Amino acid sequence: MSVLSAPPEGSVHASCVAWNGEGVLISGPSGSGKSELALRLMDAGFDLVADDRVVLDGTIASAPERLAGLIEVRGVGILRTPFVINARVRLRVYLGEGQPRLPEPCRDPWTGAVMLRLEPGFPGTVARIRAAVKACCGVYDWVAGAGENVAET
Repeated sequence: MSVLSAPPEGSVHASCVAWNGEGVLISGPSGSGKSELALRLMDAGFDLVADDRVVLDGTIASAPERLAGLIEVRGVGILRTPFVINARVRLRVYLGEGQPRLPEPCRDPWTGAVMLRLEPGFPGTVARIRAAVKACCGVYDWVAGAGENVAET
């Protein structure tokens, strides 16, 4: 799946979690760690929206009915967890591509959300995602970087 692909119709191969109802869409190549990162974010207080497949309706993410509340935990199994029915995507995290220390402003072509490119296992990834969501929602002010023009939208 190309990061610069056109908006999808129906579902995409991705995971999604929410922080206070604001969605973080996690995408990347197969095996890049989408479910693992979603699990780490859930452990840090995020809520599951969808794992493996995400239905996008504009900026709203939800789980396909048959996958609602399910997450694959590698080496453990498939678990049923609490989940939120849908969330507005505020941030898209694309895994498998490193990003410079101070990235240029970038928007997701699928949802219009701020877009980050991160390595999932890098120390502090969960904290960086939480900070980025807070900046997207106005809790923090985004001065420079991937979402520097957030206030303009």
